[in-house]
Amino acid sequence: MFTGIVETLGRITQAQPAGGHLRLVLEPGAIPPAELKVGDSIAVNGACLTVAAVEAAGFAVDVSPESLHCTTLGSLSAGDRVNLERAVVAGRRLDGHLVCGHVDGVGKILAREMQNDALELAIIAPEELKKFIVRKGSVCVDGVSLTVNEVQDNAFSVQIVPHTRTQTLCGGYRVADRVNIEVDLVARYLDGLLAARVDTHK
Repeated sequence: MFTGIVETLGRITQAQPAGGHLRLVLEPGAIPPAELKVGDSIAVNGACLTVAAVEAAGFAVDVSPESLHCTTLGSLSAGDRVNLERAVVAGRRLDGHLVCGHVDGVGKILAREMQNDALELAIIAPEELKKFIVRKGSVCVDGVSLTVNEVQDNAFSVQIVPHTRTQTLCGGYRVADRVNIEVDLVARYLDGLLAARVDTHK
């Protein structure tokens, strides 16, 4: 479980296809490698991955074929920066919102515009996610917890405050960039429960 509050920006040092999956080796930014161990969960651009190896300068994760299909991770290459967040620790103050690290789909940056000191992004979401994205609701974009400002058709807008703009990938987004989207966990479960209830009353 994660919060969508990015800890640090890491950097890909190697991206190696291997037996149908992709092994990524990363420099962990401000996360000390000594605090990581094999088996830990870590969100990379919002996708929950498992630490497969720890080295003096960083760590490695394996991206499964399913994750390659559902996320943007397959397009990463050496030198790319990524948002990193370790799994939340029980008893810690919960900022952001509840995030699973299970990416629901890939969106695309439609527009970007500065509004005073905030960056406003318009993002096109996959059609099947439209019903989960509501005004003033929560959404996770590349692992960043954001509040939805407006919704129009299958696009939604968010505002990025200066701190988030400088401490995450958000400040560098360009029009047509692809981003990982995870919808609100509560909305997803409610939809499943309502669908099941309808089925039982048919």
